[in-house]
Amino acid sequence: MGRITARRPVTRISLDGASVRRSDTLAVEEPLEIRVAGTSLAITMRTPGHDVELAAGFLVSEGVIARGSDFRSAIHCGGPGTGGPLAGNTENTYNVLDVSLAPGVAPPDPDLARNFYTTSSCGLCGKASIEAVETVSSYDVSVDEASVEAEALAGYPDLLRAQQAVFDKTGGLHAAALFDAATGELLVLREDVGRHNAVDKVVGWAILHDRLPLTGTVLMVSGRASFELVQKAIMAGIPILSAVSAPSSLAVELAAASGMTLVGFLRGRTMNVYSRPDRVLVPEAGVG
Repeated sequence: MGRITARRPVTRISLDGASVRRSDTLAVEEPLEIRVAGTSLAITMRTPGHDVELAAGFLVSEGVIARGSDFRSAIHCGGPGTGGPLAGNTENTYNVLDVSLAPGVAPPDPDLARNFYTTSSCGLCGKASIEAVETVSSYDVSVDEASVEAEALAGYPDLLRAQQAVFDKTGGLHAAALFDAATGELLVLREDVGRHNAVDKVVGWAILHDRLPLTGTVLMVSGRASFELVQKAIMAGIPILSAVSAPSSLAVELAAASGMTLVGFLRGRTMNVYSRPDRVLVPEAGVG
C-alpha cells in the first residue's frame, strides 16, 4: 500500500510459548504542512493519502471555504525539512500541500494559523467555542429533516469495519464513513491515524465533489465523538453523527445547541442518543 503502511521488525513475546522475531505492518504517520497561497496554515500528523481531501476538509472546518466552488486546486511541493529547494535539493516528499482558493475567496485570517502539530486530542473548549461554531457555520443542521432507522444505524459499524482495508493490516487506524440516511448507502470511507483527519478527508471528498452541505447524511466514526468531530460535522452540514464509543460532555453540549443528532456507544443492537433523538426511528414494540 505504498506510503500508507510500512514493515518494521518486532519481537513478539508470548507468556505461553517462545518469543519470536518477525516483521510487522504499521500504519505510516508523517507530517503534512497545509499552505494557502504559499502561506503556512497548519501542520498535522496524518497517514499519507487523500491529502487534497484532508486539506479541503480542514479548510471547511476552519470556516475558510463552504462549497466546492471556493476550492480551486492544490499541489504537493517541497520546503524546509522536506527535501525541497531550501533543504539543498528538489526532492518532493509529498508532505507539503499548497492550496489555491477560487478568485474572490478571502484567504484565511492570519490568526487562524496553527503553526504546531495537531493531534487526535486537539480542539477547542468552553462555551465561547460553541458560540463561535454556531456563528461561523454556513449551515443550520437543526432544520435538516433527515431521519435514520435504528435498525440500519446499528449495522453501520459492521459496514465501516468491513471496508477498513488498512486497519486489517495494521490495527492502528481510525475510520470515518458517510452514509445516506434514507437509503443506507455508504458514500465514502476514509482512514487515518488521526480521527479528526479521517473526518476531514470525508468532508474534503464532499467538497471536491461539490456536495456541501451534506444534508440527509450520517457520519459514522470508529472511535469516540469529541467536540472537534461534532464541530467538523456541523461545519459540513451533517445532521447526524454516530460513534462506536463515548462522546465528551462538550461534544454533547455542542450537538444539542446546534440541533445535531449525536449517537454514542453504537455497539451491537444498542446505542445512546444524546441529542435530537427524534431523528432515530425505533420500531414499535412487537413490530419488525
